[in-house]
Amino acid sequence: MKFSFYFCLFLTFLSVTLLSAQHPGQQTYCNPMDIDYKYNFEQLNEQISYRSGADPVIINHKGEYYLFVTISGGWWHSTDLINWKYTIPDKWPMEDMCAPAALSVRDTLYLFQSTFEQRPIFISMEPEKGKLIFYNRWLPRLPQYIGPWDPALFYDEELDKWYMYWGSSNVYPIFGAELDKRRNLTYKEKNNYKELIYLHPELHGWERFGRNHRDTIRPFTEGAWMTKHNGKYFLQYGAPGTEFNVYANGTYIGDNPLGPFSYAPYNPISYRPGGFMNGAGHGNTFQDNYGNYWNTGTPWIAVNWNFERRIAMFPAGFDKDNQLFVNTRFGDFPHYLPKRKWQSKDELFTNWMLLSYKKPCVASSTLDTLFASKVTDENPRSFWVAKQNQPGEWITIDLQKISEIRAVQVNYTDYKSNIFDNDSAKTYTQYKLYTSKDDKDWNLVYDVTKEPKRDRACSYIELPKPIQARYVKYEHVYVRSPNLAISDIRVFGNAAEKLPKTPDHLVIRRDKDPRNAFISWNKVKNAVGYNILWGIAPDKLYQAYQIWNDGSNQLELRALSIGVKYYFAIEAFNETGVSTIGKVMGPY
Repeated sequence: MKFSFYFCLFLTFLSVTLLSAQHPGQQTYCNPMDIDYKYNFEQLNEQISYRSGADPVIINHKGEYYLFVTISGGWWHSTDLINWKYTIPDKWPMEDMCAPAALSVRDTLYLFQSTFEQRPIFISMEPEKGKLIFYNRWLPRLPQYIGPWDPALFYDEELDKWYMYWGSSNVYPIFGAELDKRRNLTYKEKNNYKELIYLHPELHGWERFGRNHRDTIRPFTEGAWMTKHNGKYFLQYGAPGTEFNVYANGTYIGDNPLGPFSYAPYNPISYRPGGFMNGAGHGNTFQDNYGNYWNTGTPWIAVNWNFERRIAMFPAGFDKDNQLFVNTRFGDFPHYLPKRKWQSKDELFTNWMLLSYKKPCVASSTLDTLFASKVTDENPRSFWVAKQNQPGEWITIDLQKISEIRAVQVNYTDYKSNIFDNDSAKTYTQYKLYTSKDDKDWNLVYDVTKEPKRDRACSYIELPKPIQARYVKYEHVYVRSPNLAISDIRVFGNAAEKLPKTPDHLVIRRDKDPRNAFISWNKVKNAVGYNILWGIAPDKLYQAYQIWNDGSNQLELRALSIGVKYYFAIEAFNETGVSTIGKVMGPY
């Protein structure tokens, strides 16, 4: 009897351990990226404390991946684009790096910071070990206000020439210059830089400033990046402003590294104004080990400061006409990481749907009016706060029907935080996940305390196996900040109900100002939301605007370009899956 008891105890321990090993066989990711975001000190003088990630650059270096993020004191290293290990370099510039440039050429990784002063280029042959040495001591200073801020380094292997692109301003353009390899990558000639592209919001609706492009402030451009594909040069840039849902990446195309460049009619290339993680601008484009392209961006949080952000990455590619596109459709739902070169832009989507939208919640305690219902509203700027940050606090989500649960994402908020260091021994996140069919008998399905300690502001858990349940419970263990604050607990999987019908009566009217279009449709009874799809050809509907069914059935789309004809379609989604795409309408 005693043996049987301890044997059962051992099996219980073993099952929990297997459930909780760090990402065993994990095949999916979910934006925002699950990394240990660092506390950002841009607002230190105002005593505002928050985790943030901005201006991402992911580099494939010798078959492994390196992520560089503004003011992070180091970088992240991954072999699979899922598990990221933070690395502190043995040598670092005189101040932390803002919007750094990174580039891999053969066995060397190059790194350069944003600056208006003279600064060095660093290199590393062993970035996985944090090894960093000076390549040159000073890249000469440019005229005042010219930069190079937000730089990007580019090596053209075919021409055997080096270039740098930069710019961050609502006055100045994106600049470019050739660098001289023989002189350790300093400028080839003094002040021999070129003005390459300016914003034209009077022509390009998506370049207008403000939430939903409704502000008249002169817009900002930044985040230059260069990609060469099939003999063409794609100069990418971010606009119109970091702190809005419409922050996006665009591209110009040229036949030479320094232009001239022409505006691509299908802009913006990366755009996500709706859904949970808004904004896809200021990132870079890179290839994985299978030749698949990806585009990174910096979605908008803006709880503690307008520029509080996270990191996202989206599948990207070039179509048969050499058109660069980024797929942000369901961009903050779980996606597979590819194990080969994908053939269809949507094949990485898991079809695990959001089960938790606006579902009822019950919490162990609530501070003031920061209610539990905030964790299912798909809004990172609203949040639940427990009365105390102590182990045992909990929150339960009622999915209202038994569903197949595949993954859970827990997004924390820095509410009245007081952390002004990045001590990894103290800064970590721990919790347990339970499920139940009846709100009485609970099963532990994931225990983060069994993993190595690390901070997870956007913790994504892919369950080891699908679970049939109606209730999901978060049980708190530890977070370093003084308050336990969670913006959203997002539950993904599939319900056993009918797919939604395709919405009918899609109507598009191009405005007198052709940068705008008015779109309406008939709602579908069992839909959770809709994707408005559009593009420059019936087979190029690369843009998506996600809208919830409990909102309006009308959209004013303000992201179009004058002189460009567009095609439109619509699809509905619910907790089971996605409808067929409706009839393509256009051109308009």
